[in-house]
Amino acid sequence: MGEAFGLHTFGNDAALMEIIDVANVACGFHSGDPATMDATVALARQHGVGVGAHPGLPDLVGFGRREMKLTPDEVESIIRYQVGALTGFLTKHDVPLSHIKPHGSLYGMLARDEALMLGAVRVARDYGVPVFGIAGTAHQSVAEREGVAFVGELYVDLDYNSDGGLIILRQPHATDPAAAAERARRAVAEGTILANDGTVLPMTFGSICVHSDTPNAVEVAQAVRAAIAA
Repeated sequence: MGEAFGLHTFGNDAALMEIIDVANVACGFHSGDPATMDATVALARQHGVGVGAHPGLPDLVGFGRREMKLTPDEVESIIRYQVGALTGFLTKHDVPLSHIKPHGSLYGMLARDEALMLGAVRVARDYGVPVFGIAGTAHQSVAEREGVAFVGELYVDLDYNSDGGLIILRQPHATDPAAAAERARRAVAEGTILANDGTVLPMTFGSICVHSDTPNAVEVAQAVRAAIAA
């Protein structure tokens, strides 16, 4: 959430705040300016929603969805910088930092590279918060090795490949709410999901992610909420 910049806004933040438990708030590098961070944290507090940092690659034009060649120290620095920016507004509104969840291509890079992931984990350890990520990847292995709490995520509006990796598109697309609800229901009941080629994948998770910038994000979130409450 909070993925806006200046006069340019999009997403369904206000409606989604009435459905969700925690929000991943953009911290400025892929999107999100100071005024937007301020307003988003205030909205989250109004609805009793937890706020996690959603740091991305320094790429406003590509919305953080284009990979970069970075060193582990650079990864740590860009995450630490962005989390620090968000915590300024959390302090203003007396809201604790809930967690850290990297955004977009940074998320994927850290899932595959333990050396890069260590930078993110160091920041989370300093703040005493969990890392959100994909179970069975470097997200989990590095966090657990370094004594940082890890929360696995299930995505209902992105496809998975047969290896369990996310298929991240440059442009957001509408998701069938019924299909999203069925994925959540199956994951809760059976601990599995289906990859895009029909492969059955084991799924371990403690959080379900819905992107705010998809055309029908509110309907998807409502359907998923109803499915897991049933």
